Amino acid sequence: MIITIALTPSDIDLAGCKINIAKTWNYKSTCGGFAETKNQSSKRIIHIDKQTCVRLLEKVEHMKENQPIFVNGRVFNSTVNNRLKVLCRMAKVPVISMHSLRHTHASLLIYAGVSIASVAKRLGYSSVTTTQETYFHIIKELETQDNEKILNHLYLLV
Repeated sequence: MIITIALTPSDIDLAGCKINIAKTWNYKSTCGGFAETKNQSSKRIIHIDKQTCVRLLEKVEHMKENQPIFVNGRVFNSTVNNRLKVLCRMAKVPVISMHSLRHTHASLLIYAGVSIASVAKRLGYSSVTTTQETYFHIIKELETQDNEKILNHLYLLV
């Protein structure tokens, strides 16, 4: 799950189901607008699933190329988090922030066996080390599961 408020129709490659993350939304400014990403590694191209691609196509059909898809006026992080809170309550799931949703996305990818390097790149981390440190608890849990698999495999060989 990658959500960027600064996404425009020109950032979406619908044929390849990819999104180009090349800018951010300046929510601190009184008038909003696009801003540079935090660092160079934040600029990235990510793959999205076909269903998301189709939904985005429906959303951007009649929009201008550089028009923000998810912003109409001034937006704050709290605006997005408050909307997400309403949606969580409607879905009867625990309330989560956008930043927590990002961590959940990364955690699910790691549990699914996606490499730390791929997760780091998808999230725009400048270092694999950052990803390893942030998700160390999951890596440790997976290591425990791996050890059980190893022992079971060795037992079968005896």
